[in-house]
Amino acid sequence: MGEYVDRLITVEMRNRGMNHNIIAPIYDEARREGGGRPITARAAEALVENVGEGDVVLIVTGAGYMPEVPHGESDGPPGAVSIARALYWGLKAVPVYVSEICHAPPIKASSEAAGLMIRDYELAKDRRMGAALITAPEGQSEIDAWADDLLSKMKPKAIIAIERLGPNESGIVHYSTGVAPKNCVNVAPLFDKAAQQGVLSIGIGDNGNEIGFGRIHSFMQDFHPYGRETQTSKPGGAITVTATDIFLPASISNWGAYGIAAMLGFLLKDKELVQDSELEKRIIRACLDAGGWEMRYCTSRFIVDGAEGESSMAIVQLLRDMVRLNIAAPDRGLSHGKMKEVQR
Repeated sequence: MGEYVDRLITVEMRNRGMNHNIIAPIYDEARREGGGRPITARAAEALVENVGEGDVVLIVTGAGYMPEVPHGESDGPPGAVSIARALYWGLKAVPVYVSEICHAPPIKASSEAAGLMIRDYELAKDRRMGAALITAPEGQSEIDAWADDLLSKMKPKAIIAIERLGPNESGIVHYSTGVAPKNCVNVAPLFDKAAQQGVLSIGIGDNGNEIGFGRIHSFMQDFHPYGRETQTSKPGGAITVTATDIFLPASISNWGAYGIAAMLGFLLKDKELVQDSELEKRIIRACLDAGGWEMRYCTSRFIVDGAEGESSMAIVQLLRDMVRLNIAAPDRGLSHGKMKEVQR
């Protein structure tokens, strides 16, 4: 199952003006580096093993800044919501979104479109009444103390990054095109401190600058056009050095999250852990309407990372049906005769 889920979410759909023909080699390297097994399967298995009822999972997302996209982009929040849904309904966990203040509106809108309401942390934790949303300080000097406090208070069993930008070897955060956004707060210390405490971490990204890519940093330095230098005069490339325990590259970061949700559905035998296509449409539309715009032309068109929203709807439909078919009891119907025993 994991093999085919990984294949689906790494089908590349990318304008040739951007880095293209990249996802397959990146995925192959990430899979090799991670031990060779399908990555969505490893991620879902790790979540099932480490997360139980009432446990907190931090879900960190948000990319894109003023002036182009003041509330971020449409890749990230829908994926975060997909993972949150699966964790909430499948493992009875407590999802806590973590973002910068500017990225909060699309996350809240996306989650509530999915029926997962944003509540005060105490209600989410003590009574499991939806998800919570925590925003980072706006000053970089405050991040270390904030991260310590957050981990101490919430004691998460896992932390997941979805399309969340991480720093390069010089501590600078970049877009994948080698541009360094202004007004960006680097929240990677949250992952560094979580690693020191042995908290399971998963990173999902699509172009080298997202948290998780640190696992294959040296490969990406040589592979990516901005691997060693950027469009700025500052030292280092666009590739983040921040690693996670499990790293999943996908054609679109949202799709990676959908893949993990599908594998949770498979392991827990519940296709409802994957949103259907109509719910996906509502989630993306809510994200766009709340300011999480498509990144190419910075508009509210029904687009995610250059691909039409209908493509994301198709991906979740295929994943959901894959789960349905693979958890169903063996059944050949009435016209195919008796099933032959096959040694595998």
